Amino acid sequence: MSQFFIHRPVFAWVIALFIILFGCISIPKLPISRYPSVAPPTVSIMATYPGASPKEMNDGVLSLIEGELSNVKNLMYFESSADNSGSASITATFKPGTDSDLAQVDVQNQLKAVESRLPQVVRQSGLSVESATSNFLMIVGLKSDDNRFDEIALNDYLARNIVDELRRIEGVGRVQSFGAEKAMRIWIDPSKLNSLGLTMNDVSQAITQQNTQIAPGSIGAAPTVLGQRVTVPLTVQGQLTSVEEFSNIILRANNNGSKVVLSDVARVEIGSQSYGYLNRENGKTATAAAIQLTPGANAVKTADAVQKRLAELSQSLPAGMTYSIPFNTAPFVKVSINKVVHTLVEAMVLVFFVMFLFLQNIRYTLIPAIVAPIALLGTFTVMLLTGFSINVLTMFGMVLAIGIIVDDAIVVVENVERLMSEKGLSPKEATSKAMKEITGAIIGITLVLTAVFIPMAFASDSVGAIYKQFTLSMAVSILFSAFLALTLTPALCATLLKPVNANHHEQTRFAKWFNRGFNRMNNRYESQVNVLVNRKGRMMLVFVFLCAILVLVYRQLPSSFLPEEDQGYFITNIQLPADATTVRTLDVVKKFEQHALSRPAIESTMTVIGFGFSGSGTNTAQSFTTLKDWETRNDTSTLDELKLAEEAMADVTEGTVMHMLPPSIDELGTSSDITFFLQDRGNQGYEALKAAEAKMLELANNSKSLSDAYSDGLPAGTSIHLDIDRQKAEALGVSFTNISETLSTAIGSLYINDFPNKGRMQQVIMQADASSRMQIEDVLKLYVRNINGGMVPLSEIVTPIWSESAPQFIRFQGYPAVRISGSAASGVSSGEAMAEIEKMAKQLPSGFTIAWTGQALQELHSAKQAPMLMALSMFVVFLVLAALYESWAIPLSVMLVVPLGLLGAVLAIVVRDMPNDVFFKVGMITVIGLSAKNAILIVEFAKQLREQGNGLVQSAVQAAKLRLRPILMTSLAFGLGVMPLMLAEGASAETQRAIGTGVFGGMVSATLLAIYFVPAFFVFVMSIQERLKSWQQTNKKSPMQLEG
Repeated sequence: MSQFFIHRPVFAWVIALFIILFGCISIPKLPISRYPSVAPPTVSIMATYPGASPKEMNDGVLSLIEGELSNVKNLMYFESSADNSGSASITATFKPGTDSDLAQVDVQNQLKAVESRLPQVVRQSGLSVESATSNFLMIVGLKSDDNRFDEIALNDYLARNIVDELRRIEGVGRVQSFGAEKAMRIWIDPSKLNSLGLTMNDVSQAITQQNTQIAPGSIGAAPTVLGQRVTVPLTVQGQLTSVEEFSNIILRANNNGSKVVLSDVARVEIGSQSYGYLNRENGKTATAAAIQLTPGANAVKTADAVQKRLAELSQSLPAGMTYSIPFNTAPFVKVSINKVVHTLVEAMVLVFFVMFLFLQNIRYTLIPAIVAPIALLGTFTVMLLTGFSINVLTMFGMVLAIGIIVDDAIVVVENVERLMSEKGLSPKEATSKAMKEITGAIIGITLVLTAVFIPMAFASDSVGAIYKQFTLSMAVSILFSAFLALTLTPALCATLLKPVNANHHEQTRFAKWFNRGFNRMNNRYESQVNVLVNRKGRMMLVFVFLCAILVLVYRQLPSSFLPEEDQGYFITNIQLPADATTVRTLDVVKKFEQHALSRPAIESTMTVIGFGFSGSGTNTAQSFTTLKDWETRNDTSTLDELKLAEEAMADVTEGTVMHMLPPSIDELGTSSDITFFLQDRGNQGYEALKAAEAKMLELANNSKSLSDAYSDGLPAGTSIHLDIDRQKAEALGVSFTNISETLSTAIGSLYINDFPNKGRMQQVIMQADASSRMQIEDVLKLYVRNINGGMVPLSEIVTPIWSESAPQFIRFQGYPAVRISGSAASGVSSGEAMAEIEKMAKQLPSGFTIAWTGQALQELHSAKQAPMLMALSMFVVFLVLAALYESWAIPLSVMLVVPLGLLGAVLAIVVRDMPNDVFFKVGMITVIGLSAKNAILIVEFAKQLREQGNGLVQSAVQAAKLRLRPILMTSLAFGLGVMPLMLAEGASAETQRAIGTGVFGGMVSATLLAIYFVPAFFVFVMSIQERLKSWQQTNKKSPMQLEG
């Protein structure tokens, strides 16, 4: 093939230009994200039951729905939660690769089967099924700097004009509004109600009857009588539209002509549909809505679309109202990608510098400089065709590939230059001869470097998605590089290069100095290799010793999943005792805001009181604190600010304040903490579960491997159990239905129906006025009507009992559970911390067990797959080499060098005190291919020399000497190309260091050790093979020869 393109260089350029064209078209079309969709898809079910306790939600709603989830296909696990806010959720997690849309439809179908068994209030309030990631992409909101609009007005405008618009944006899975639109609120005065002999049920029935839609039809509508010439529609005001009209609803008409209207017993206003949240942006009242992505959505594209749509909608905002985006995770994605692109450019510059250093000719350097970008552009085209995105994984693959894709071009150019210099050949003749010599080596190297990544395609779960993204970009880049090395590179060599003489490198003083020094080094190297090869037995003993060190050190490496990055924000969770009101929670929030806003590195803080990832309630708050841009912080990291916040809030005694970094991958949880569920599989009850939780927390907080272990849920609190004397109620003629309806309406709330308000249907909600439901005595003063029409106070039939209760019910896989989170102690990896937690779990009482979820579960899967993947990669490379060389011995001499490369990778991360995480594992598999590559360059030439009749030792030594220059050149180019990763700073620096350090260390050892060990391996293996062949030939002599 190469000979064809040497004589047809225009043809080679045409192919290259097509690759450039398709690559340039593909790049703008590729989606951009920090990570690809690596998390298993999830579907969430949300239910609302105003006034219901967590137990009632759990027993009457969640347990029924969970019973149907077993019929859902590809379900991996599910968890559910219900709290005192009257809301509940079930999150179903599916196997990786499951279509999230189909999963959502499947869940909706199962939900319909059980919907009729759910309480009417739950069905009336609505059940929602959404497919969205667990973390927030961004928080948007409205504010009024001049206080022209209060929070109710801001929330109503947000619900009417903003939320639905955002939901329609591609990539938005859920818009969770921390606020509610307006509603007609009927605030009942129970004492006035009782004095007039009315009940809550009387009021709700009157509103239902007098606020209803009517369709009166038309006069003269078909069928008509003969001669009817006109049809006229009739209109009747059925639904009420104003506070005044609702206030005049007639509750009772007296015999004397007087009447009782709603305003006689209630305060009517247009208020908020709910009062569960209080939002604050930088210490001021605001409103907010959190945007969550659909699984697999493009974060950057979605965030840009949201910002664009908000800018368009802002043109219609009333005067005095502005929109804001106080929290946005997309900038970190953009900065991360830009950083990696910057690293890619740095790597290319360093690689081309090394080429010029060794080749010492601008024309020789220009050829690899032309070929490398074309190979990368071809990779972008394949990425578009396979549905991949531009993310840190694919870009990391390209950064590593830079040092590899120039190798093929360097090998070609260096060999052409050597033949022109030594043989005096013309560029075309030298290129033709060079390609005959090195085509096999190029094909072999390419097959090895691509084959090493094949096993990664079989990895599953989130780890598999990470491996596939990384390896595709590397493998495709390498394949394009090899293709161009056999097509465009020889065409360029034949046309661009000029004939040279043997002394062409001696033209400059630096060139003379460099080449003399390199030749002296090469001669010494030849002598050293000659000595070592003749002592191959000792070399093999040293090799075994180094392998033992590798195994010993690797086993001691702390394990982890992904490095924690400075993503530019941290999360604060505030929890007060279960009986705390919003006022008490707000006091703690203000203390945190005072600290955060005083810090020069902090840009903004957004707090939602009443919401928390662990559960909702008036005693909870969640803050999202965003730092300024990485370049303007004066080396202050997010972790530094988090620790300062911990110190500032350490003296808070009213509750617990936890500060957390976000997870490495947003889709795998809401924080970087290690999270697991403690399950009560023996159904031993709430008290036993809390006792097991207390024991687990005690063990965790006394362990040196863990730090800040805590119950990731709402704290236990007091409740008042209303003990209804059913026999006495029956004797007094009071039905249980009347009692329950009175309580749920007065203390909870009752959604009656809707009314039209400025073009939007909004709810009519009835509830006792605030002053009538603050104390238990207020509850006992409520009245119910008996069958005789008399009024009976609840105090006659209800006894309040104070008790401790669960403010939240959590279930995992259908079993009662509690969620526990914590972090690894300083100097301890997450893998070590998880191993310690599993040891602690064995000390729990029988019937209790732990279950991993989120990022921790994926880390376990990663740790289990890595050894198999590395072993499989080595085996695949061995098989490819065996097929290529039609030999079992030659591949063995190549594969023996792999442990030497892995040793350098392991020692490098030990020196830098880094864990064995996913990126290091990817790096190790890369090192396997790179180690084999260097060995192939020597073994390929040694094999050719041996076949030409040279001695075994002479062949190995001569091959090592001839290939030292390209080996050092390609290795130095690759090493310098990786160095920007290893020394990265700023955004995404931890991830770059994680992959760069191991690969750089592996490349160093695979080069410095391989150039001495590979000749010895070749001689050792081939001598055994030749002895075996000789022995076989001796034993296969014919009987005639044996008789002779």
